[in-house]
Amino acid sequence: MPVSCNLIIGGAAGQGLDSAALMLARALVRSGWFVLAAQHVMSRVRGGHNNVRLRIAAEPIEAPADTFHLLAAMTEESVALHRGRLAPGAAILADSAWKLPAEAGLLEVPFHDLARRPVFQNTVLLGVISAFLGLEESVLAELLREQFAAKGEDTVAANLEALHNGRQWGEAAGVRLPMPDPAPAAQPRLVVNGNQAACLGAVAAGVGFCGYYPMSPSTSLSEALAWAGADAGIVVEQAEDEIAAANMAVGAAYGGARAIVPTSGGGFALMTEAVSLAGVMEAPVVFFVAQRSGPATGLPTRTEQADLDLVLYAGHGEFPRAVLAPDGPESLFRLTYQAFAMAERAQTPVFVLSDEFLADGLFTAAPFSVEGLPPITEPDLSDTDPEGYERYSLRMGPVPPRRIPGAGRSLVLWDSHEHEPSGHITESAEIRVAQQNRRLHKLSVLKEQVVPPTYHGPENPDTLLVSWGSPNGAVRETVSTHEGPGTLAALTFTQVWPLIPETFLPYLTAARRVVVVEGNSTGQFARLLTWAAGFSTPHAIRRYDGRAMTVQYIRQGLRSLLEE
Repeated sequence: MPVSCNLIIGGAAGQGLDSAALMLARALVRSGWFVLAAQHVMSRVRGGHNNVRLRIAAEPIEAPADTFHLLAAMTEESVALHRGRLAPGAAILADSAWKLPAEAGLLEVPFHDLARRPVFQNTVLLGVISAFLGLEESVLAELLREQFAAKGEDTVAANLEALHNGRQWGEAAGVRLPMPDPAPAAQPRLVVNGNQAACLGAVAAGVGFCGYYPMSPSTSLSEALAWAGADAGIVVEQAEDEIAAANMAVGAAYGGARAIVPTSGGGFALMTEAVSLAGVMEAPVVFFVAQRSGPATGLPTRTEQADLDLVLYAGHGEFPRAVLAPDGPESLFRLTYQAFAMAERAQTPVFVLSDEFLADGLFTAAPFSVEGLPPITEPDLSDTDPEGYERYSLRMGPVPPRRIPGAGRSLVLWDSHEHEPSGHITESAEIRVAQQNRRLHKLSVLKEQVVPPTYHGPENPDTLLVSWGSPNGAVRETVSTHEGPGTLAALTFTQVWPLIPETFLPYLTAARRVVVVEGNSTGQFARLLTWAAGFSTPHAIRRYDGRAMTVQYIRQGLRSLLEE
């Protein structure tokens, strides 16, 4: 289990919490630690109460923290809200101007004396925290110069002054937090959020078009692709609405581009007509759905796993699909790439189910490598026998060669109606059945590429925890830190459709008790296991309060199950 030092920084929107947390995370990673930061943001333009929770360790971390060694409060409200989450002996940083009653661990910082203006108070806070953590001031100073260089020397100088003032105050306070020893790496590590990791996976796959309409928490993926677009040759189009964005992606696929559509649950619900269009046209489009709490607007800046059923059944009619569920930055990189590989090979829409915790969280990762990634099927540019080319041929297996209009003399027809092999519409009963059978047979192509679940722990355990997507990290840590009674193991899925029972059913039947851990209220994945494999379990740990799964939450759930 990673021994970690945990911080929580709380305050209002607009106070620079995100900037301070990102700066601190980068400084820690550059100094040899691993960091995981979970964002807790209210759906407000300004005000409300937000917080960032950082976990610092000498080993990789996959799950957010439950209790904290330091509360850095940028509003008085933060102290009251988070006092109950503190570990014994924890410190509380508060503004001396609040005149709070004295209590153990309370440290009152004279921000108004240490910062020229209120806008620099978050930099003062960085200085104080860096002293408590034992970070070198020079590391943060270098980051501040990088961050504010474009704003001029005066801004850089003011921030360096605020950092130094905070640093001196922190050193004089004499507080040292329980930090593990750092573990510097041979090569620099990255600090990325999940959407940035997915962006790199899409770029590695050769994405050429992104159609989107902004919707939290997916928007930063589109922005990252736009940022990369100039160098990577990616066209990023913000459409007038979600329906247009998805249809643009289908059109881009027709034109030969690898296309992605980042969105979230509410936006994806509007796209389902285009999903069907991609299904019948056999367009290799990747839909990237970053889940948040619904229904409707629900908790738009919180996390959940309640869109599995939506994605699994989206679109009218029947057509094969694959659904991937990454569980961390490396997984987001590889599975986003893999989604393009699956979509191109089977010529059908493929879905990536991420969530707000992954999208907005900050993670430490090694530089991503393309080694071991499968080649992606290219369109057929041979233009052989153009007069005889049939886009939906019934003679060439479930996936006929896909040619690109204008890339030769072949006539390439795609149609939303049922179609003849040539692409012309038809209502022939015989052709309808033959085309549908061919399309459905693509499921066997998708099954050839299925990512199997991963097993952790002893064989034949007393309790087997089963999870998918972002809770996988907390489940793995729960197993690795389990001290009894009984034995505990984990089975974690990063692909949730199609499922191949032979890859996981033996684990389920060997355990005395199976508990499905997931972030929704009705057990969507548990039902899918029953449907796909005929396996059902009455035991579940479900979280649907908008917060990410944690080790403590799972342990509490297990205790409740054992007491039943």
